[in-house]
Amino acid sequence: MKTLEVDCGGVIIGGGRPVVVQTMCNTHTYDVDATVAQCMRMAQAGAEIIRITVPGPREVADIAAVRRRLRDAGVGTPLVADIHFSSETAIAVAPVVEKVRINPGNFHRDHEQARLQFARLIEVCKAHGTAIRIGLNHGSLGDYITNLYGNTSYAMAKAAMEWVGMCVDADFRQVVVSLKSSNTLVMVDAYRQLASMMQENGVVFPMHVGVTEAGNGDSGRIKSCVGISALLSEGIGDTVRVSLTEDPVNEIPVGRYLSDRYAGLTASTMVRLRLEGRTALAEYSSPSRERLLLDASCDFGKRLLDKELDEVRFTGTYMEDGHEVSVEESGFGTYLSDELMQAARRRFYKPEYIACPGCGRTMYDLQGAFEEVKRRTAHLSDVVIAVMGCIVNGPGEMADADWGYVGEGNHKVSIYHGKDPVLRHVPDTEAVDRLLELIEGR
Repeated sequence: MKTLEVDCGGVIIGGGRPVVVQTMCNTHTYDVDATVAQCMRMAQAGAEIIRITVPGPREVADIAAVRRRLRDAGVGTPLVADIHFSSETAIAVAPVVEKVRINPGNFHRDHEQARLQFARLIEVCKAHGTAIRIGLNHGSLGDYITNLYGNTSYAMAKAAMEWVGMCVDADFRQVVVSLKSSNTLVMVDAYRQLASMMQENGVVFPMHVGVTEAGNGDSGRIKSCVGISALLSEGIGDTVRVSLTEDPVNEIPVGRYLSDRYAGLTASTMVRLRLEGRTALAEYSSPSRERLLLDASCDFGKRLLDKELDEVRFTGTYMEDGHEVSVEESGFGTYLSDELMQAARRRFYKPEYIACPGCGRTMYDLQGAFEEVKRRTAHLSDVVIAVMGCIVNGPGEMADADWGYVGEGNHKVSIYHGKDPVLRHVPDTEAVDRLLELIEGR
């Protein structure tokens, strides 16, 4: 899909360029030393753009200091300020970063006031050459749009088009758009609708694609690749972020794999494909377990999402520690098939987990808590559990979850059932026990 080009600090997004790979810091922005160190590791690992949270006006000076120290060290990777709710913070930080990520609908409870604040931000960004990412997430659209269209993929695309239209009217073209969800079906449908709407409108901005709160490990990688590859295979998507609840440096190789694959630089390791009705029988000869996992996710994710296939079965081999491993004998083929079906929301064989990757707003050991929740709830089925880093956008963005575990800070946790908080201020040493009691007591 032909899009406009957006210049983000010398990195060009869109216009037919290769897909740009980015990630996000999970350090506290006020800890400038830690943030600079993490940014340098990210840059060395190949991150082309780095996002850093700016919770409020006090952190504007911190991200400016981070940027200054990186440039002094010869690291030119563009920085994106991640803003939630505070339009004044977005306006204040725009002159000191290469891009600002905002959800304009959350700038003010009054929609007209939100539009006025977004117009102010556009003018500041025009004056300083700063790009904007209009980033809307499923579950945090705001009352104005959900009252009109519900909490749907269509509502996500319609909401984005309002803000896109304001940029077009203001003759501001340095815009990237994202519509993320932890639900791969919602995410893919929202981007497809947005792409169609922008084409009909005659101005197509580049799109930042990703599956938000994808989790970690194999599941997080498979879920991300299923959703992202479905879009990249259709020419939708100009920059990607793979959101993993891990060290953010781990996101970069997966993003690079996706960028290279859809630039034609790498090919699948599948050697044979046979169809029996709506079941695919796929044979691979892969150099590693992870490469097979990524290849299979991209080879079959779109077909499963679009219900072109009902099942995938795997045979073949992958290399591990210098030895050839049989996909069938190791049980990896069955496991991979189950994971793919779950990522495409076709069949659930275990709990579905939603977990944000963490950022500078996270005030507890998110990765440790997520692993403990997974370990303690693995025996459950037909349940969606969210583990979120903070209360800023956690309750809204876990829209699909049956249960939510949300950090409050100060070693306290809120537990949600659906969208309703059922327990607040639970000590984090007790929170998993309380969550499990609630789930099993229902």
